[in-house]
Amino acid sequence: MSNTILRASGLHKSYQLGQVSLRVLKGVSLSVQRGEFVAIMGSSGSGKSTLLHLMGALDVPDRGTVQFEQEDIFAGSAARRDRLRNQIFGFVFQFYHLLPELNVLENVLLPCMVGHSVLGWMRKRAGIRRHAREMIERIGLDERIRHRPNELSGGERQRVAIARALANKPQVLLADEPTGNLDTVTGSEILGVLKTLNDQGQTIVMVTHDPKVAAAAHRTVRLVDGRVAGTQNG
Repeated sequence: MSNTILRASGLHKSYQLGQVSLRVLKGVSLSVQRGEFVAIMGSSGSGKSTLLHLMGALDVPDRGTVQFEQEDIFAGSAARRDRLRNQIFGFVFQFYHLLPELNVLENVLLPCMVGHSVLGWMRKRAGIRRHAREMIERIGLDERIRHRPNELSGGERQRVAIARALANKPQVLLADEPTGNLDTVTGSEILGVLKTLNDQGQTIVMVTHDPKVAAAAHRTVRLVDGRVAGTQNG
């Protein structure tokens, strides 16, 4: 059995800006192995975030395919892609996207609530809440579990976002500039969290523009002008 968990092949993506068609990706291919930590680097506008969004089914390519465990993630309905985003992929972004009216535990529980019917949630909520608490403890915020986002530092908010991304036990964690909104020390702490998760078996694909952040990965793929310009092992 192949150890490739995620494979992008020949991805093309353009966006229409008024009368102009902006070509962002121009035939990008990338494979990710199970348990691997891959960094995607490139300057602003190189297409790295677009590539990550396509690999996580947040957007649809103009041409090309993305396969998760050898199955095309764009074959089938939008509802199937919704399930993939909820159950297979976990997402961490530069800006935390936490709901300000919810506390840490409630924010972490959100993906689980979305992924269950009312009856399913009622049947499984005790186990789900226990897992969410374990995730919060795992990222070192168990003493902040009842705090709301405005009571947390930037690093603590990003930790909550990571715990939320892990709530449904995703097979692939996709992180888009996870340290980009943080100071150097706090960013290093978040990177340490990601490295620990990877050491424990979590597959991670991370976008960054910072070579020091990319150095934490097993492999760095560099994009230039919408194309893969090279790959470097960590």
